[in-house]
Amino acid sequence: MLSKRVKYALKTLMFIARNEQGNLYSAKKISENERIPFKFLEQILRELKSHKILKSERGSEGGYTFLKDPSEIKVIDIIRIVDGPIAMLPCASVNFYEKCEDCIDETTCRIRKLMISVRDTTIPILETSITEMVNT
Repeated sequence: MLSKRVKYALKTLMFIARNEQGNLYSAKKISENERIPFKFLEQILRELKSHKILKSERGSEGGYTFLKDPSEIKVIDIIRIVDGPIAMLPCASVNFYEKCEDCIDETTCRIRKLMISVRDTTIPILETSITEMVNT
């Protein structure tokens, strides 16, 4: 399931991408337009800024805009930044692999095999960029 944090992060990035590039958008404006709770949005914006997705400027005319081109920002990147691993089980993760404590033999584990298949099917879809999302 997609977390609210990821959903709000994606809505934020699409809002900025739909509007004129280079303009600054305040957290208040994003919050109001996208119906994202302001305090929640502030945390998400800080996270996106710390991962060099967005940049901000302070002041009455300040706000947020892209640091990275939205065509280079993939949904999968945002999920990983906000929520962590993509795989539904740690033993099926490529980047965050961990052996399951209760697994007897992961080479024959049917659950692991299914989750690897789910991961491998899902990843190409999640490599959709913010620009592609806005333009479809």
